[in-house]
Amino acid sequence: MARLSSKIVPQIFLLLLLHKASAILGAEHYSRADFPADFVFGSGTTAAQYEGASFEDGRTPSIWDTFAHSGRTGGATGDVACDGYHKYKEDIRLMVDTNLDAFRISISWSRLIPNGRGPINTKGLQYYNNLINELTSNGIQPHVALIHFDLPQALADEYGGWLSQKILKDFVEFADVCFKEFGDRVLSWTTINEANVAVLGGYEEGMLPPGRCSTRSICPEGDSTTEPYRVAHNMLLAHSAAAKLYREKYKATQNGKVGLSIYIMWFVPYTNSTEDVMATQRAKEFYIGWILNPLIFGDYPDIMKNRAQKRLPAFTKNESDQIKGSFDFIGLNHYFAVFIKDDSSTKRAIKDFYADLAVNFEFPESPAYQYPVMPWALEEMLEYLKQVYGNPPIYIQENGQMTRRNGTLNDTARVEYIHAYIGAVLDAVRNGSNTIGYFVWTLLDCLELLNGYGTSYGLYYVDLDDKELTRYPKLSAHWYSNFLKGKSTTPDPITQLKEKMTISWRQQF
Repeated sequence: MARLSSKIVPQIFLLLLLHKASAILGAEHYSRADFPADFVFGSGTTAAQYEGASFEDGRTPSIWDTFAHSGRTGGATGDVACDGYHKYKEDIRLMVDTNLDAFRISISWSRLIPNGRGPINTKGLQYYNNLINELTSNGIQPHVALIHFDLPQALADEYGGWLSQKILKDFVEFADVCFKEFGDRVLSWTTINEANVAVLGGYEEGMLPPGRCSTRSICPEGDSTTEPYRVAHNMLLAHSAAAKLYREKYKATQNGKVGLSIYIMWFVPYTNSTEDVMATQRAKEFYIGWILNPLIFGDYPDIMKNRAQKRLPAFTKNESDQIKGSFDFIGLNHYFAVFIKDDSSTKRAIKDFYADLAVNFEFPESPAYQYPVMPWALEEMLEYLKQVYGNPPIYIQENGQMTRRNGTLNDTARVEYIHAYIGAVLDAVRNGSNTIGYFVWTLLDCLELLNGYGTSYGLYYVDLDDKELTRYPKLSAHWYSNFLKGKSTTPDPITQLKEKMTISWRQQF
């Protein structure tokens, strides 16, 4: 990661960072009782990263399977993963021990409807019914995502998947099956997980399924100039169509909620220059406004329309009306902040998303295989969403610390990180943020989309060398369990963290 230069950052910005270091964790002494009674605490996983059993009981390949088996993930696949397909009851006992309110899962479209449309796979339907029943019978709310970086390969082969508006009909029919079969027990639906990252990773950078791009040599095919904008457009149309279906057909009887999630790195100006401040706002418009502006206001941000021009599809009046307000909550996935430098003067040969954005990202220094602890960034982000987007209901659906996967159960860094960010959420809620839930990523060490099995986020370690894939609780599992059972958090490691972070920032400048 890049180190910030003291020759570039003005003294006023240094003082700002040191101020943030001194207030880095917000609320230090808190307990679960400090949150609203209906605030939801949970954890989560996804089908592609957790279930395994990729070729069992009628499941067909997804674009994630194809991507992984092409060697693009360093040889790591989800063929077995955590074997959640067979071990879900054991894992739900861990959730009960941890005292989770809720657990996020995703539905493998390829397991439920193997050809993407047509007959339901009875074995897949049985698995998800069993999983959801086991959760609810143990008092754990199932929060369900329909798409989490996967899609039946059959639909990608037939018409390009998200590249074609033919996906809209198939996605709505898939959603209809899920609402009908599981909606009597599932009250929280996320249509598409991290829509902005799914688009950029899959069609701009080629680092996520289906691995398309035209700006990097790793991609066998793709067009980075138009495909990201087209895919995001189709995802928004598909989301709004599924939300419309739910409201018209299921809402009155099931009384659930439908939302969509995005990933947000919080953006901070590299300097206090006008150029960097404007570039930071531009980054917010491109990363956040790209998805939220249509959902809140019915159209893309003006700056995106001005810069991308005809490469950015336009909504019809009917489409705009359908998309605007087509959510009951926003899912927010967040891990850290980045510093933004203006790059408007650079002439790029290819006009793509990043050329339109015209910024450079400077990443704060952090230990290897760890995220920097910057909870003030989450608090500022929630304030931004409150001020700019009318304070929508927000589930923080992913937040957690990455570490090297080395088998240690003493994950102090994860405890410090989670404690810090929950404290920031509490401060934001006290300041009026309509944040209604927080989910630690993730319950188990599983297949990570960018790092395979080389890194971990889990509260529980999974021993991949053991044929039983035995789970072991880490220190973070004990800490989160104690917090969820109402015990007051200890400030001791947090005090140490404050000292370490303050010293680190002073040395950095």
